[in-house]
Formats: sequence, C-alpha cells, structure tokens
Amino acid sequence: MKARQGTWQYLWRSITRRAAVLLMALLTPTLVFAQNCALCYTQAAGSGSRMIHALKSGILILMIPPMGICIGLTVMAYKKRNQFNDDSDQN
Repeated sequence: MKARQGTWQYLWRSITRRAAVLLMALLTPTLVFAQNCALCYTQAAGSGSRMIHALKSGILILMIPPMGICIGLTVMAYKKRNQFNDDSDQN
C-alpha cells in the first residue's frame, strides 16, 4: 500500500508542478517577451511594401534553423527514450 501511495504522491506533485508552470506561462503578458525596439518599429512602419515583405521573409528564414534543431532533438530523445531502461533490465 505504501508503494502505491508514494506513486500517487509523485504523480500528484508532478501534475501540480506542470499546472503551476502552465498557469505562470499563461499569466505572463506577451509584451514581456517582445523587445519593442522603437527604432526598428519606426523603420518598419515607414518602409514600403517591398521592405515589409523582405523583413517578413527574413524573420521566417531566421526561424528555420532553431525549429530544425528543436525538432531534431525531440526526434532523437524520442528514439532514445528507453535506451537506459533496457540496459538496466539486462544486468
């Protein structure tokens, strides 16, 4: 019975922590994450449509490498998720 109770306590603590992190993320205003550079904003607002299109394309191009790295790490972690558990069972 104690082993089961410990498992439930661990599960409850894990869920509580995740809920607290999610709540904090939802309550944080999005403007906190923005840099709001006044010079960048005025330059982008005063430029023509070609410059705005180039700026948007540049932002998309700069997003590709970090997204690729994150996806690659996620795939590697998913493939290796049981590697250490399988090694300890064989000993």
